[in-house]
Amino acid sequence: MRRTLGTALACAVVMSLVAATAAVPGEAAPATGATGLETLGLHGWQVQSSADAKQSGEEVSKPGFDTATWLKVRPDDGGAPGTEIGALVQNGKCPNVYFSDNMRKCFGFTDDNAGPVTVPQFAVPWWFRTDFTPDLRNGGTAQLIVNGVIGKADVWVNGRQVATSATVTGAYTKFTFDVSKILTNGRNTLALEVYPNDPGKMFTVSDIDWNQVPPDNNTGIHFPVQLRVSGALTNGNARVLQDNAKDLSRSTLTPKTDVANNTDRTVTSLAKATVTAPDGRKTTVQQTVTLEPHTTRTVTFHPIVIDHPKMWWPYSLGSQPLYTLTTDVQGSGTSEQFGIRTVTTELVGPSPAAPEGVRRYAINGKPLVIRGAGFAEDLFLRYDSADIARQVGLLKNMGVNLVRVEGHFLPDDFYQQMDRAGIMVNAGWSCCDRWELPTSEKGVTDEDFKIIQLSAQTVGERLRDHPSVITFNWSDNQPTPRQEAVSLQGFKDADFTQPVVASAEYKASPQLGQAGEKEGPYDYVPPSYWYDTTHFDPTDDSRTNVGGSWGFDSEQSAGDTVPTLDSLNRFMSADEQAKLWQDPAYNQYHLNFEADHGGYNFGTLFTFDTAMANRYGQWSSLRQYVQQAQVQNYENTRSQFEAFIDHSTNQPTPATGTIYWQGNKGWPSLLWTLYNNDGDQAGSFFGAKKANEPLHVLYSYDDGGVTIDNLGADMQDGLTVQSKVYDTSGKVLDDQRSAPTSLASQQVRNDVLKPKTPAVTTPPAKAGTYFVELLLRKGNQVVDRNVYWLSTQQDVVDWPASYGNPQATMTQYADLQGLQGLQQAKVSAVAASQKQRDGKQATKVTVTNTSKQPIVGFFLRADIRRGNADGTEKPGDNQVTSGLWSDNDVTLWPGESQTLTVTYDAADLRGATPVVSLQGWNLPRFDVKAGSDLVSCAAQEAAAAARDILHVG
Repeated sequence: MRRTLGTALACAVVMSLVAATAAVPGEAAPATGATGLETLGLHGWQVQSSADAKQSGEEVSKPGFDTATWLKVRPDDGGAPGTEIGALVQNGKCPNVYFSDNMRKCFGFTDDNAGPVTVPQFAVPWWFRTDFTPDLRNGGTAQLIVNGVIGKADVWVNGRQVATSATVTGAYTKFTFDVSKILTNGRNTLALEVYPNDPGKMFTVSDIDWNQVPPDNNTGIHFPVQLRVSGALTNGNARVLQDNAKDLSRSTLTPKTDVANNTDRTVTSLAKATVTAPDGRKTTVQQTVTLEPHTTRTVTFHPIVIDHPKMWWPYSLGSQPLYTLTTDVQGSGTSEQFGIRTVTTELVGPSPAAPEGVRRYAINGKPLVIRGAGFAEDLFLRYDSADIARQVGLLKNMGVNLVRVEGHFLPDDFYQQMDRAGIMVNAGWSCCDRWELPTSEKGVTDEDFKIIQLSAQTVGERLRDHPSVITFNWSDNQPTPRQEAVSLQGFKDADFTQPVVASAEYKASPQLGQAGEKEGPYDYVPPSYWYDTTHFDPTDDSRTNVGGSWGFDSEQSAGDTVPTLDSLNRFMSADEQAKLWQDPAYNQYHLNFEADHGGYNFGTLFTFDTAMANRYGQWSSLRQYVQQAQVQNYENTRSQFEAFIDHSTNQPTPATGTIYWQGNKGWPSLLWTLYNNDGDQAGSFFGAKKANEPLHVLYSYDDGGVTIDNLGADMQDGLTVQSKVYDTSGKVLDDQRSAPTSLASQQVRNDVLKPKTPAVTTPPAKAGTYFVELLLRKGNQVVDRNVYWLSTQQDVVDWPASYGNPQATMTQYADLQGLQGLQQAKVSAVAASQKQRDGKQATKVTVTNTSKQPIVGFFLRADIRRGNADGTEKPGDNQVTSGLWSDNDVTLWPGESQTLTVTYDAADLRGATPVVSLQGWNLPRFDVKAGSDLVSCAAQEAAAAARDILHVG
C-alpha cells in the first residue's frame, strides 16, 4: 500500500490514454470477393407461406408476379433474407419478441431440439422471392450460386425450375447452376420454395439445448444467393497455401485459383496472382494456362518466398497483420485477405486419466492456454456486423482468446472480424442431431455421404484462409469411418490445412486418432471443483463431466448465470421475476423451458439456488437474490479460468485449455452466459475478466498457494505480491510480501506465497468467513488486485456420485453466511468524463472506502447511466450498455481506493449527462455525476487532497 500522488495524476493518465486511443483511426473492413459476383436480393426479398401463396413455382417465379400482400424483407449484413420467423418479426408481427414468452404466444411452441417442425404455420413450405437485373453485357455465362438453405428447396428462375429439393439441401453446401439461357436483359426473378427444416434428418442447423427452439426450426436462407456473370473464363475459389519456417524467418506462399472455360473452344490466357504485404509491397507471379472447352482447372502458381514475414498472433501475443491475395485471368478476378501463422497441436502429458495424453495448441511455435467461450449466433440467424463488433469488444475485454462455434458457420464478415481482432476460432460440427451419425451407419445413404463431403468442402473453402480459424472439431461423438473419410476428402479438396480433431470428448477415430479432449460439467459445481486433478470415472472412456483443471475441456461451466436487474427488466415480466427469487423449481422460459431439474434438465435454477442458499444464506427479495447470484457467478467463473491457468504447468498432465459453455446467447438467457445479448456484464463476466488479466495474481483453492501469471507478449520483471488475510470484522490475520521476480511471456509461477488462513472446521463447529486480498505490483505500481471470500467450512464433492452427471453432488457446502452480517460500508466516489474523436467517451470513477471502522466495502459495482444535469438518473432504462470497464465488482477496505475506467459510445448517452451509479453487497446504491473532464478532475484533486487517501490500484 502506498500514498497516492493525487487524483490529478490519475486524471492526467486517463486523458493521455483517451487521447492516444482517439488518435488511432478505425480500421476499415477489407474489400474481398470476386469480379462479376453479385449478391441477389440486396434491395429486398418477398416472403410468404405456401398456405397463402398457392400458385405454382412457374407462376411465382415470373417477373411481374403480384406480391403486394407478401412480407417485405431486408437482407441482413451477410446478404441473406433469413428465416421465416425473422421475416414475420421484421414486418411487426411480434413486437418485442424476446420479452417474456412473447415468442411462444406469437408463434407457438416446440420442445424438440432435433426434430421436425410441429407448429402448423411453419409445417408447410414458404416462398422466398426476389427480382434482379443482371449485367449481361460482358459475358455469355451466368451462374446461380445457392450457398445452402436451412431445410431444402426447389429453385425457380423466370418461370423455369432450375433445381429440386432433392438436390438443394444442407445448410452448408454450395450448388452452382448455369442459368445463361434463362436470364434476359432487364428484370428477372428468383424464387425458392423452402421446405421445413428437420435437424434430425437433414445436415442443417439446430439449437440443441442452448436456446428455446424457434417454432420454424430456423427454416429459411442463411447465406446469400449469388449470381456470377462471366466472359470466356471464370476465375474463382482463390486461396494460398503456407509453408512457414519454424523460426518464423521465412514463409513460402503458394497461390492457387480455379479457372473455368465457359466456351466451346480451347482458350489460352495469362493468369496472375499478387500478394500484397501489410506495408503495401506487392509480389506478382504469373503463368500461361490453356483450358479445353467447358473444363475447369486449378492453377497452382510458382511459390512466393517472403523473408521475415509479418506474423499473425492472437491479440494477447502480438499484432494481426493481414496480407492480400488477388488473382486475375482475362479480367475475371478475386481478392481476399489472409494471415501468415502456423498452428500446431499435439497430445501431451499421458496419465491414468488421459492414457494417450491431452490436446494442446501452439501458435507460431508458442504453446498457450486456451481460455475460450462458446459462441452462439442470433436466435433467428440474422447477421449484424455491428453487433459482432460489439461482442468482439466484450470478448477481448474479458481476456477470452478463442470462441468455439459448434455447428453454426457464420458469414465471412464474422471471420474477418476475428482475424482483425486476434481472437482464435474453434469451428466444428454439432452434436445431437443428424451430423452425429449412428456408429453402425445404418440408414445413412450414399446421397447423405455426398452431402457430408460437399459440406466439408464448402466449409473448408470458407474457413481456410482465415488466420483466426485454428482448428476444426467434431462434437460429442467421433465420426464414423466413412463419415471421417468423406469429410477429410472434402477438407482436402478445399485445401483446408488446419488441424482437424475427431471429437470434443476423449474419443478417437481411425484416421485422426485420439482427440484428447473432454466435456462438462454444465450445471452447478463449487469453485474448488475446478482445481481437482485426480478424479475420473475409469469406466467412462469419454471423460465426460470430470471437468477439473487437467487437459483440454471443450465445453464446461457451472451452469445458470443471473443477469443484473437492468437486464432482467428488459426481458422478464414481473411475474417471472417474482418466480426467479421465490420459486427455484419454476420452469423459466428463458432457461430453455425444460421440465424437472437435475441431470441434463436445464429449465430451472433449482441446483444453482440450492447451492446459493446453502453457501450464502436465504434471500428475502429479488434485489438480494440478484446480488447473491452475482457473487456466486463471479467466484465460480473466476475459479474455472484461474484453475486452468494455475495448473497449466502441472505434471504429468497439464491443464491446456477451458472453453466456457457458453459465452453468449442469441437471445436473453439465464443459462450459460458470460454476457447477455443486450451487452449486460454480470458477475460471470467480471469473474472471467479478473481471471484472464494479462498480468495476474491468483489464490489456488487446492493448496492455498498464490500464483502469478503473465499471459501477455512481453517479459515482465520487478514483480512482487502482497497477501493479506482479513476476518469479517476487518481484522488483519496475516500480511506477507514476496521477493521480486520476473515472468516470461506465458509463464506461470506457483507458490509465490502461502497466506496463513484460519483452520478448517467441520459441523457442528461454527464456520468462519474470511477474505484473502492479493496485490501484484510491478515496481511500486499495483498492476492487479484480486480478493477472495472463503470459509473455514469447505465445499466437499461426492465424486463417485457426481460421475456421469452435469452437476456436482455435494456432501457439504462452504458456509459463507458470515457475509450476511457485514456492516454497511461508507464509500465515496468522484468521476470525470472525456470525449474521444472516434465517437467514444471515457468516464473514470475513483471509489474510496471512507469507513472509520474496519468495515470492508464488499463487491462494489459501478454502472454508467444516462442522467440529468443535477447528477440524478433519468427515469426508466437508463443503463449505458455499450460500456467496457477496466475492472468492476471490486472489494475495498478502509483507506483503499480504486479507479475504474469505462469507455462507451457517446451516442448511447442520447444527449444526457453521464452519471455513475455505485452499489454493493453492503452498500446502498448512490449516484455520482461524471461531467466534463477539466471541472470534474479539479474537483477530484481537491477532494483527494482533503481526504489524504491511500491508493491501491
